[in-house]
Amino acid sequence: MTPALSRAWEDLLRPLIFRSKRLQVAALCYRKTENGTDVLMITSRGSGRWILPKGWPISGKDGAETALQEAWEEAGVKTAKIQGEPIGHYEYLKNLGRGRAEMVQTLVYIAQVSKLSKSYPERNQRKRQWVPADEAANLVHEPKLRALLRQL
Repeated sequence: MTPALSRAWEDLLRPLIFRSKRLQVAALCYRKTENGTDVLMITSRGSGRWILPKGWPISGKDGAETALQEAWEEAGVKTAKIQGEPIGHYEYLKNLGRGRAEMVQTLVYIAQVSKLSKSYPERNQRKRQWVPADEAANLVHEPKLRALLRQL
């Protein structure tokens, strides 16, 4: 390979082919009941499929703080406690519109919920529902997220 072609590969082509995944954070919101563990699921705005509250990193907030912010905006989680570092991650193909999509890696923080609000920013755009953890695992499409839900 010539030096010019090698530079073109390193500067132009390689980053396009081996682009790193974009990062999001999710809140796996749960509560304990007499029947076991329930997970708070929400619907996506686009497809209406069941997902966890998640979003892009927020400037000035760490991953856990961002996850709680997304849980508030998308699911009305008013009071919750994040339990440590992410419990895992999963990947999914995010539809960007106009036939474009990109792979996104999502870090999953677990949050024990003690209070939900009836009024929250995206209440008219999504449905929310408490679901037993094993049932929640069957609702999601991503295999790694399914495995995380089955660990609860």
